[in-house]
Amino acid sequence: MEEAPSFSTLNYTICFIYLALMFSIGLWLAGKQKTTEDYFLAGRKMPWFIVAMSMFASLTSAASFIGLPGLAYRENISYIALGIVSVLAAPFFIYLFFPFYRRLHVTTTYEYIGFRYGSPGRYAVSGLFVLLRLSWLGVVIYSPALALSVVTGVNLYLGILLMGVLATTYTILGGLAAVLWTDAIQFILLVGGAIWISVSLLYAVPDGWSGIIAIARETDHLNVFTLKINIFEMSATAIAITTFISLFQDYGIDQVTVQRLLSTNKFSGMVKAAIFNSFTDLIVVGMLMFIGIGMFAYYVSFPAQVFEGMTGDRVLPFYIIQNLPNGVSGLLITAIFAAAMSSMDSGINSVSTVIVNDFFKPLRRESRTENQDVKLARMLTFVLGAIAVVVACYISTIGEIFKAAGTLMSLFSGPILGLFLLGIFTRRASFRGWVIGVVVAIPATIWLQHGTEVHFIYYQFFCLCVNIMVTYPASLILGGEKAQSKYTLKGRAELNSVD
Repeated sequence: MEEAPSFSTLNYTICFIYLALMFSIGLWLAGKQKTTEDYFLAGRKMPWFIVAMSMFASLTSAASFIGLPGLAYRENISYIALGIVSVLAAPFFIYLFFPFYRRLHVTTTYEYIGFRYGSPGRYAVSGLFVLLRLSWLGVVIYSPALALSVVTGVNLYLGILLMGVLATTYTILGGLAAVLWTDAIQFILLVGGAIWISVSLLYAVPDGWSGIIAIARETDHLNVFTLKINIFEMSATAIAITTFISLFQDYGIDQVTVQRLLSTNKFSGMVKAAIFNSFTDLIVVGMLMFIGIGMFAYYVSFPAQVFEGMTGDRVLPFYIIQNLPNGVSGLLITAIFAAAMSSMDSGINSVSTVIVNDFFKPLRRESRTENQDVKLARMLTFVLGAIAVVVACYISTIGEIFKAAGTLMSLFSGPILGLFLLGIFTRRASFRGWVIGVVVAIPATIWLQHGTEVHFIYYQFFCLCVNIMVTYPASLILGGEKAQSKYTLKGRAELNSVD
């Protein structure tokens, strides 16, 4: 058993240059935002391909870049179904959600909830979104800090603080424009890093592709394509079902994604960005699954290179430092930072957007100038960055990255998606009925998480189903005003043309 490899001076230099570049983009764009539309939506004039890269980079966080290979290494390649389902699901959320947002000319997705259910619904779902994304931010900061700690020996909490300060700073300075342009660079680095690692494994493992597949097959890492569903295990079928639903949350209603789409100047740009992102999901998730089983095959072939502390979420950083050339390894560890920073900047920018547009503006009694609102958004971004750092420190006590994300986020994402789907498909769903659904769904999901051995991939799906099954009959019993038909799928044609 070998000792853990060290991080070289060249690698530190590469990381420093990258971080300085991100900060310089924030400085370049600083002060150019005169209105909240400039700050939150980049003036609605961003190229669709920049938006597409930002979408992928923001949701494919370091938790995915580290966690997906870790899952494939530890369990199997079931998550390959995510990439396939992403392509299949894209037309559904493009058709169901995007036309509403474009026609209503909203800044946040939760403005639609205000039109559909009234102000109480808008405030409630916006509040759940804030809790959802603060939980998520903790995960995406913790992931690269863990990688930094693993390969350099830097204290984990110091790494969390470093990530939080850097991403928060350039987001404060440049708003969504800084987020989008830095995300585009981070997208290139992230995808390039995945390609490099994949190629290195083909050369490192004896017999290359055939050797990796043979070992993966012998150890049941490929035994995932079955119609049988076991709620205590992860399979491709289960991933396909659960992620089909979660993609509606991630790409159809989540402010982090939709805010990027709304920064394009045409509906066609939203569609192109969403389709590009779905096919990128297919390719990159496939690569990350291959990296997981490739690393497993490598360490089975060379057991002497395994050392203490090399568990699922730590395997990828170890492999990068141990087996890739000096400098290249620094670039690929930087790719993990890229994935994290693209997610954190997106998260804190979107949460500040929701707080300003869905709470401060509707509730305040005195008018304020656009410049004052931009200053408020910057201050909120700073506060949210600090909160995210605290949440990341808590996440570090949970352990497994993907399980931590699934445990926290499912409690909020299920009810949010339930309110949107019921609002679009039926006029009878009411906010009062939904509140009853939330009161039942969240405790039931907490019980599922802590009182059973059900696999974490089912948490969000369970919470959504309970919420819908309770909300609809409760709405019929409690009553409430029916929605105007133009805010449901059936009556959507009553709204103005898309562009």
